[in-house]
Amino acid sequence: MNNEKITEDTTTTAPAKDAPALVKEIDRTTYIVRVHFNKTSMETMSDKIKRMLKVE
Repeated sequence: MNNEKITEDTTTTAPAKDAPALVKEIDRTTYIVRVHFNKTSMETMSDKIKRMLKVE
């Protein structure tokens, strides 16, 4: 995986202004990952990671 490249998507194709995207190229395939968060969530990121590790 030496030829991996991660960049931030700065195009206007994002569904919302507060939805950032990461673009990752592996070989000749480009993956676009959009991130969004529930603004009404009561769970912190740390809590979520701990819960996911516990379930796994």
